[in-house]
Amino acid sequence: MASTDDETPDVADWLDAELAEALDDTVELEMFEPAVSLELRRLYQQAHPEALDRPTYFRELLRLQSELIKLHDWVVATGERVVVIFEGRDAAGKGGVIKRITQRLNPRVCRVVALPAPTERQQTEWYFQRYVPHLPAAGEIVLFDRSWYNRAGVERVMGFATEDEVEQFFHDVPAFERMLVRSGVRLVKYWFSITDEEQQLRFLMRIKDPLKQWKLSPMDLQSRIRWEQYTKAKEEMLARTNIPEAPWYIVPATDKRRARLNCMEHLLGLIPYEPVDSPEVELPERVFNPEYERAVLPPELYVPQKY
Repeated sequence: MASTDDETPDVADWLDAELAEALDDTVELEMFEPAVSLELRRLYQQAHPEALDRPTYFRELLRLQSELIKLHDWVVATGERVVVIFEGRDAAGKGGVIKRITQRLNPRVCRVVALPAPTERQQTEWYFQRYVPHLPAAGEIVLFDRSWYNRAGVERVMGFATEDEVEQFFHDVPAFERMLVRSGVRLVKYWFSITDEEQQLRFLMRIKDPLKQWKLSPMDLQSRIRWEQYTKAKEEMLARTNIPEAPWYIVPATDKRRARLNCMEHLLGLIPYEPVDSPEVELPERVFNPEYERAVLPPELYVPQKY
């Protein structure tokens, strides 16, 4: 980065270092399955011959993340409430895009909700009851990594909900979402779509990668067996819950990089955020007391310096 008239060389060097550190953080997040076998890596590359090149991907990712910071500041300044729902098959890439959206945002403003299976008590409550406490207050963004649509998907396919309960859900959810929108919540719903072959490949990669095996659950493996049942459930869900007040948006997600960028770009385009004027921050001088002596702490309190 060349220095401008308003920047001293030291400031320009510092900005270069900051940008390099941001890129390093992103690369670390993007590391390509280091423990995956060479054969699986070869198969993955064959399945994605036209993958987006890394320089283009990282450049666009950083650009979009800088825009997300502007959105974040606008939400805080205006008291907006934003809910974004991420749904899709297992291994469709929902978690990946959520990580990139939240990576540079304040977690007190933009938080992720990924609820576990309901408890016995929650199973006796009004179905939407356990989701309501997680909805945003003014100046907050909430990203649901799976949501109340579990009832139309996994609960239905796996037999955790009766057909009567599923039918009641389809009857209630449009009214519930219209009520949210009327109250001022900006509600966005994404479905991440991948092919049968892509899901199988991603599951194989998780099985072989000890860093990602935690992502596999018995329910994930059952989803392979019930692929067609999930397809039918998804099609009915989209048909019956795609309402004007809260439409579904489908993200083609076989190419992970393009899916992330496309989803982030689309989300930014849905919300009319504007730049927010922020007060200039000045670092105050430290109060210096010449009589103060810093206490010497015992060495056993320190973390060993192995690196």
